[in-house]
Amino acid sequence: MSSSRRALGTRGEAAARAFLEQRGYAIVTTNWRCAAGELDIVARDQSMLVFVEVRSRHANTTEWAWRSISPVKAARLEQLAWQFCADHDLHDDWRIDVIAIAELPGGRLQIEHAANALDW
Repeated sequence: MSSSRRALGTRGEAAARAFLEQRGYAIVTTNWRCAAGELDIVARDQSMLVFVEVRSRHANTTEWAWRSISPVKAARLEQLAWQFCADHDLHDDWRIDVIAIAELPGGRLQIEHAANALDW
């Protein structure tokens, strides 16, 4: 991964955390890793545990960020959510959200959030 793309990913995840916190979500952890992969953000929306995938792209719209969630990626996110719950002995209700971010020319970020994204 190029340093430019990695830097965008880091900025995007920070912006996503701030976006969620402004909406009342409590961040539980970030960049949780296991053998199957990584969860970008784990948060709580009241009593609901929320696994948030952040997709950031250099673009004029968030379209390519949304398109980057393939069926394989969605299945992996679900597997990671189950693994997180098992590893932490959690039996909470949970969902998977996606935050799509476009870094527009000039550096401004456009952020869109889809709650319960796997039920599209």
